[in-house]
Formats: sequence, structure tokens, C-alpha cells
Amino acid sequence: MSYRIGIDVGGTFTDFLVVDDDGATSTYKTLSTPEDPSVGVLDGLGQMAADREIGLEQFVAQVDRVVHGTTVATNAVLTNDGAKVGLLTTEGFRDFLHMRRGAKERPFDNKMPYPKPLVERYLVRGVRERTDYRGEVTTELDAAGLSEELDYLREQGVEALAICFMHSYANAANEEAAAAVTRAALPDAYLSVSSELLPQIRLYDRISTTALNSYVGPIIRNYLDKLIERLRGIGFGGVLLIMKSNGGVTTPEHAQAVAVNTVLSGPASAPVAGAQYAGVHGYQDSLTVDMGGTSFDVAMIKDGEPALVNEGKIGPWNLAIPVVDIVTIGAGGGSIASVDNGILSVGPASAGADPGPACYGFGGDRPTVTDADLVLGYLDPDYFLGGTMQLDKERSEAVISEQIAAPLGISVHEAAAGIYDLINVNMAVGVREVTVRRGYDPRDFPLLCAGGAGPIHAGMIALELEVPVAIVPSESSIFCAAGMLMSDLKHDFVRTYKVELDGADLDRLRAAFAEMVEEGRRTLEEEHVDVDRIRRQQTADLRYLGQNNELSIPLPEEVLASGDLGALVAAFHRRHDELFGYSTPEIGLELVNLRVACVGATEKPGMVEQPYDGEDPGAAFKRERSVYMRNRGWLEVPVYDGHLLRHGNLISGAAIVEQRNTTILVLPEFDLVCDRNGSFVTYLRDHADAGPSRYVAAGATAGSGT
Repeated sequence: MSYRIGIDVGGTFTDFLVVDDDGATSTYKTLSTPEDPSVGVLDGLGQMAADREIGLEQFVAQVDRVVHGTTVATNAVLTNDGAKVGLLTTEGFRDFLHMRRGAKERPFDNKMPYPKPLVERYLVRGVRERTDYRGEVTTELDAAGLSEELDYLREQGVEALAICFMHSYANAANEEAAAAVTRAALPDAYLSVSSELLPQIRLYDRISTTALNSYVGPIIRNYLDKLIERLRGIGFGGVLLIMKSNGGVTTPEHAQAVAVNTVLSGPASAPVAGAQYAGVHGYQDSLTVDMGGTSFDVAMIKDGEPALVNEGKIGPWNLAIPVVDIVTIGAGGGSIASVDNGILSVGPASAGADPGPACYGFGGDRPTVTDADLVLGYLDPDYFLGGTMQLDKERSEAVISEQIAAPLGISVHEAAAGIYDLINVNMAVGVREVTVRRGYDPRDFPLLCAGGAGPIHAGMIALELEVPVAIVPSESSIFCAAGMLMSDLKHDFVRTYKVELDGADLDRLRAAFAEMVEEGRRTLEEEHVDVDRIRRQQTADLRYLGQNNELSIPLPEEVLASGDLGALVAAFHRRHDELFGYSTPEIGLELVNLRVACVGATEKPGMVEQPYDGEDPGAAFKRERSVYMRNRGWLEVPVYDGHLLRHGNLISGAAIVEQRNTTILVLPEFDLVCDRNGSFVTYLRDHADAGPSRYVAAGATAGSGT
């Protein structure tokens, strides 16, 4: 027997999905170990070995592939705990990184401080050199002056260096010369060069991304070195891949060289999994909502692919690389509730894994969403993590009573319900960010609900948004880990070619695309991908003349080969109208950037189908439990064992479905059916377009629930 394992290191839990040769899956969770995340990884591997009653080394020897997502880089940026970086830039532009785009994040908040700089100003050094926007070198690199600056940075003890010169995207000669001198002078320092990392227009975006790469580079390098050493130490000889922010995976060596690609590593895999689980029911468009212990992530899947953007943010810093379009808010099971001047708030602060919610018994003394869920009856204190962890309900009631109910003058159950309602409203706002603000109606998308805490809250989010269908995958609690095993190797390339589209040199366009395609092919072949498993996606960044921001529009190879760009122009006008409600075809277009994504297909776990078992869920019935419902009070509802539900089993809300790592709250307005892949589909009972027949095997029938 051999295994493939997906691992997602989160803020509270480290999640694992194990898939064997037969497609059978098993899930695991361990508490994350922020001081050294690899400890939590090995703890999980130890549990897997123990469950199979074999030694750790014997189990690991059977593991063919590990795909790993990590929050190491994310946490380093958000906690201002990255490497000590020296930045070399064009003389006269030392302050460009600190100036950013010249405005605060909240321009009308005069008390908001500017962010702590990625690179302290005394470590930003100007170098005499200059290239103009046409790519002509007007001032050769002053190698002697550069050497003096490197001596200074060495004396300051920098761990990493970043080089970003003016207009190096147009001609990289001066940067390449500076990089050669730097590598010779400080061979042990981590080095990022903007023309290698991001050869595209806009100085602030380049300088921010390049500095971020060096800021997290040594941390990612050290972490992956330690992880690789520990895995080898227990006998792992398979393939290790690292999740990237663009929804693809890569080798540890590439992740260490381009560390900035891992800053959104964990959540990027959720929509990859979402596309698979929604696709089996014919949904090409869907939304993934992932509620973990610390955060709530929302992403859109359009036409069967996770939506991407070419510019993201991590904290206050711009990240000018393709990333999965994810909106993240501080809303998770560990989100802390408080009362300030008579107003209840929940999050974004989180109790995390240590000390965690009050009910964990690890020293937490603040009320959290998990404490509220426990008080309301949604969680079984004796069955958390499958019964391996006991929750202290009395402790939850005490902290909610003291810190929420008493200041507001309400009962402890009303206070818990208020926490529950408020976090749900906050998460619905996050969903609207991904849909309404991008020109889409959330009612047109089923929700794919993920995260250990997500299925308890998914129904209320769906009601708030009037979404008729919410799907809870069988691997919901470790959804990102599942997505990692479904991800392809993927690398992105960009070249700036700024010209009015009507005057574009088609030969130059073709040559630029060919250069990027060849670079992608070489990279994937170095990662041992066969040529017949490589595909590419070509896009062009376009804008109306006079605009400041671009839209990325697909540019199929056959369109470029024909030289007729009319289809590209028409596609731009359509997308502009979808996003902004208008288009102006009479205005000319400007081409800014050319992009290529090269994808190497990986072997993915199949979706195992179950035989139809009928509607009756009686075999999975456990007992009844009292739960508190807003405007309904306490209700006695049936509780079902999710691991015993089978294809076709149908449940009418209100009800609870429990699994080892998650709990599904089926609201009174919903029914739930177990689909042919073992996932759970909840749908509004009275909605005309919803119903169980779509989700059960062909020829099977389903009527009223039980």
C-alpha cells in the first residue's frame, strides 16, 4: 500500500488528508506548533502510523507524495518578524518603498500609523546607475560605489538583499551586473533581483514584491530545510511539493528561491478543491468559504477554475504576482468576542491554538465563537475531534456570562446567540466582497463550505445571502489539505510591452510569449513533468487609453497566430462592462503586460462513488440534543453520525450531523442529502431550483426527508 498526503499548517490546527492506492481517504488534525510548524507535521504523521499499527518509519516509507501548504511566510509578514533585509535601488529613490503609493490604507483616519517598514531606511542604499523607460542605459552601474554599499550592509548584519532598479523590466543589464557583484561579495545572503522575479512595469509594485521575497526568503529556506531534514530522518524518500499562492504547487527548491509565492500558500488550495467538488454536480461557478480557527477565506470559482488576480496584498504591502482571488477576514472559531461601550464585537483578534478558546482548558480566558457554539448546543463537548479532546462547557458559559451577557444585561444564551449571529453577518459581508463588488450575484453560486468551524455557520451565511445550495464536502474540515493533492505544478511569467494595441508589433508579441513559454517548459521539465502533461494559458493586460489599471484578458494561441486581435478587444469591452457597468468601444486600448501561466498536470486522487442506499438515515441516528435557535428558542433535534450516512440518505432540518473533525448544523429551512461521493448537500427546502434529485445516482429517487 502507498499513500499521498496533503498537509495544511493553519493558525490553530494542522490538517492532513491521506489517500491510499484504492482512493480511500482519512483525515487528521493536530494542534499547530507556531514556534516550529514541522513539529505539528510530524505529530500528524505519528498519528497516521499509530492508526495503522505500524512504526513511523515503516509508514513514511510507504508515502509517495507530500503536498504541503504553510503559513510560515504569511505569519512572518503579519507579525513583522521577517529577515533583516538590505535594499539596493537607484540613487535618488531610497524612499520609494516607504512612500508606497503616497496614501494611507484609511486616508481619513488621522490616527492610523504608517506600517512598520519591511526594510529600515538605513538599510536602503542608493546606487549610481540609470536606465530609461525605453530600456536605454543612460548611466552605467557604479561598481565601486556598489561595493562600498555592500560593505556597509555586511557590517549591519543583513541576512538578505534585494535589488530593484528603475526600469529594469525594460533592460536588466545594470541589475544583472549588480547581482553578480552582490553574489560575490555576500555569497551567504539570500538575494532577490527584481528583473528575475518580476520584470514588469510599476516601480512600487516591483520594489515591494522584491523586498517581500527577501523578507520571507531566509525564513522559508530555513523552515523547508528543517522540514526536509526531519522527513528524511524518519525515512521519507518520496516527492515533496509546496503549495503556491497562485493555486499551483512547486518543488521546495523553487519555493525557496521565490519564497514570496508562498505568502498565501494555505488558503490558495481551497478553491482548487472546490472546483472538483462542485464540478461533480455540474456547477462550473461556485464559491468556497473556509472558516478555520483564526480566519475566514472566500474565493470564487468561475468556469471551473479558481479566479486569479495579478496583484494581491499581504498586510499593507503590495504583492504583484498572480494569486488566487481570496478575501480573508478575521473570523474563525477562535475569534474573540468583547463588549465596548455597550456594543458587541467579534474578531478579528483570535485566541489561536495557544491558549485557544476558553473551553479548550489551555488557559484561555476570553469568550470565542467556539465557546458560543458550545453553549448553544451545536458542539458536543464529549465528541470534539472525535472524542480525543474534551471541551469545558461550564467554562464557556462562565466567560460569556461575565464578559458578554452581564455588560449587555442579557442571558448567557442570548449573548452566545449574539456572538453567533454577528460572526455570520461578518462572514456574509466577506462573501459580498468576492461577488457583488466584482459584478456577480451571490445567489447564482452554490457555497462550498470548508474548515472545521464552517459547516456550523454555513446555513446562516446562505440564508443571509439568499443562496439556495450549500455543499459540505466529506473532507470539509481539511479542505485545503485536500485541495493540495488536487493541485497542478504551476509557474507564472510576465513581460511588459506598453503600447497602443493598434500599433502593437505582432512579431514582438509572439516572441515575448514564445520566450515565456520556453522558460515555463524548462522549469517544469526540471520538476520532472512530461511534455505531454504541460499546458499554458496566455493573457494580455489591457486598459483604455488614459486609464491607470488594467484587466487581464485571455489571449488564445490561435488568436495571436492569426494576428486578428478583434476577439481580444471585444472580450475586453465585455469584461469591463461586467465589472463596471459600462464600456466605451470608441476609445482605443493600451497593452501593458503579457502573461503566461505554464501548468504541469499532476496525478490526482479520484472521487470515490458510493452505491445508492436509500433515503432513510436511521442507521446513522445517534440521539437527540437541545440546540438554541434565534427566534425559536430551544429545540430538540436529531443528531446523526456523518461517518455512517450513505448515498441518498435524506435529513430534514433542524438537525445536526457530526463528524470527527466538523459538525454540520442543518437549519429548519434546509434539507440535507448525502451525495454519491459521500459529501453533504444542504438546500433550501422551498426553493424551486433546489432539491435532492440532482445529487443522487442516476435512476435513484428521493422524496421527503426524515
